[in-house]
Amino acid sequence: MFELKFSKEFNNKKIKTRFKEDIEPHDVLVDSLAQKKEEEIGVTEKKFEVPLSKGVLCFFLIFNLILILILFIKTFQLQVLNNKEYIAKANANKFIFSSIKAERGIIYDKDMNQLVFNEPNFDLVLNKKNLPQDPNEKIRVIKEVSEILGMDFNDLEKKIEEDKNQQLLISENIDHQTLIIFETRVNELSGFRAQKSSSRLYKDAEFFSHLIGYMGKINKEEQEAAPDYYSTFDYVGRDGLEKSYEDVLRVIPGKIQTERDVFGNPISQKIVSLSESGKNLVLWLDSDLQKKITQELENTIKAIGARNGAAIALDPKTGGVLSLVSIPSFDNNLFSKGADPEKLEDLLQSPEEQLFNRVISGTYLVGSTIKPFIASAALEENLISPQKKINCEGKITIPNPWNENLPTIKKDWTIHGLTDLRKAIAESCNVYFYTIGGGYDDQNGLGVARIKKYLELFGWTEKTGIDLPGEVASFVPDKEWKKEKLGEGWVDGDTYNLSIGQGFIKITPLEVATAFSAIANNGKLLQPQVLKEIIDGEKNIISQSQPKIIRDNFIDQNNLEIVREGMRWAVTGQNSPHASSVTLNSLSVAAAAKTGTAELGNNHYNNWVTVFAPYDDPQIVLTIILYDVEKLQAAALPVAKEVLQWYFTE
Repeated sequence: MFELKFSKEFNNKKIKTRFKEDIEPHDVLVDSLAQKKEEEIGVTEKKFEVPLSKGVLCFFLIFNLILILILFIKTFQLQVLNNKEYIAKANANKFIFSSIKAERGIIYDKDMNQLVFNEPNFDLVLNKKNLPQDPNEKIRVIKEVSEILGMDFNDLEKKIEEDKNQQLLISENIDHQTLIIFETRVNELSGFRAQKSSSRLYKDAEFFSHLIGYMGKINKEEQEAAPDYYSTFDYVGRDGLEKSYEDVLRVIPGKIQTERDVFGNPISQKIVSLSESGKNLVLWLDSDLQKKITQELENTIKAIGARNGAAIALDPKTGGVLSLVSIPSFDNNLFSKGADPEKLEDLLQSPEEQLFNRVISGTYLVGSTIKPFIASAALEENLISPQKKINCEGKITIPNPWNENLPTIKKDWTIHGLTDLRKAIAESCNVYFYTIGGGYDDQNGLGVARIKKYLELFGWTEKTGIDLPGEVASFVPDKEWKKEKLGEGWVDGDTYNLSIGQGFIKITPLEVATAFSAIANNGKLLQPQVLKEIIDGEKNIISQSQPKIIRDNFIDQNNLEIVREGMRWAVTGQNSPHASSVTLNSLSVAAAAKTGTAELGNNHYNNWVTVFAPYDDPQIVLTIILYDVEKLQAAALPVAKEVLQWYFTE
């Protein structure tokens, strides 16, 4: 008994001792709280810790499966379905592509004198996505750039924030000192870089500006239409040859690939594609002739007080434009990078409309310039024999059907006497052309319909198709137009006016010269062309312009020869004591000419002359107009004489 009792006590002590050693203090606290809770609510120790229900376990299991499935699907989408897209985005962050610029094409005159140059310069550009993400660091970079450029920080920050483009031009044509400062700190100015570019420099700008044109900043639509050729910072042709031959002159840019590490630092570079310079243009233009005409025309305009003037010289064998002058002119360098913005604004606001190309876009009353074409029509219609003489007494009297005491009198500029067709052209006899144009006494006239028909055959009322932008078509009225536009019927007086180039008719100087070229070359109406050849950088010919015939053999050669002889008599004075152009008879070559004086009212006139020479083998057709000349005077003819005397002597 004693041993058993001792054994039990010993074992109980041992258990209690072990219990005390194994239980932590917080376990005792928990058990105490649990016992207290049992006493309060009657929960036994056996029911205090119970397993989760089967429904709860199923819910957690399904939730985890759905979550795993979603993660799997998303992973599949990123790794498989959108693999190429995200690889491209990763490469876009890893690789930067920048353009390699080349030189825009050059423009030469016919003797290979260079008229346009490319001036190298640098622009400061920004790639906005490469700006620092930290706002404070971003402000620091922008502030430092503004200090380097000498710009107001707020203005620069506003410009960057408001512009929605990722690629942004910050400053054009930065000076050399600024470029050096920027390049020494380029690694500190994330997102900004200096990009090599060039601007156009036009030699003797005001002599050639209407012909060559100028460049302007590309717009968004143009850039998006040809992204392989242009960036948002590029310039494109806006007028003249720069615009007409943009696709020839423009550069095909190359590409450089720059690889970056995760911090955006460059690791390596390689050339993906080489750039290709633009092709070069060779013109029919004689730049010395261009300068001579410009100087003579400017001097005459200043001397006589005319408002403006224009001149066009064509090669009647090819249609090549030897010269194109519009006065007043302008400096097309003002549109280039770095030009004075105030001077450009003055040019754009000038009331003299210096940008207006009067040769191809100006339409003018032509006066007696029309008479060789009326003569051609009358001969072609067998309306009159070239030998038939009409007594030109200085006027015609047109009876008034409503009041015989108020007849219409159409006057001539002088009394010509008996006049045949050649003499009528040489002396510019109004009465003769009134008669064959509108009819008088027993002589039938062409009438408005046939006059318009033949003027259209000579290219009037349609564009010539010259390779310059901005050409407009001339205008020849008819009965339908007058009724529709003015609400009036066509009368005989309208036909008489049209027969001598008065009334409603308006023609461009280019169309006048083109039509006279057809007389000079015996009947080929040629499309005027400024471009002669396209060449590469080694001056090898890529393509050549060929004469483009608009219309041929529309007037009998014999009839054209009679008209040519009348124009020749105007110079020689043969059988024509009142010949209009005898001053040209002193030229070293034989010439043929036709003058024109169109009445504008208030004793103001348009003064015209067209000359072709040499007479037997024409090499040049020269048309000159002086607009709004005060008083009746031969203003254009002396200009033509000075120019042609120089041309065939020099």
